Amino acid sequence: MKVRIPSPLYGYTAKRAVVEADGATLEAVTRSLDRSFPGLRFRVVDEQDRIRPHIKFFVNGVQAAALSARVGPADEVAIVQAFSGG
Repeated sequence: MKVRIPSPLYGYTAKRAVVEADGATLEAVTRSLDRSFPGLRFRVVDEQDRIRPHIKFFVNGVQAAALSARVGPADEVAIVQAFSGG
């Protein structure tokens, strides 16, 4: 499936905005991404295997609340990173 990567994480994907991954859940997709792009998963998932607070996952345009969300091979996953500052 296609996974859209936020620009702050391009350093992990050789500046590619869209990459391929596989898996039946977002958990599996993040592990697939980490096999192809080591270190990427840690930037979006914390040590307790939860989505980091500043990260949102969307499957076909609908926000997924947990890594257990089901995905299919024809789905498009988008990882969105919130910006913060003062």
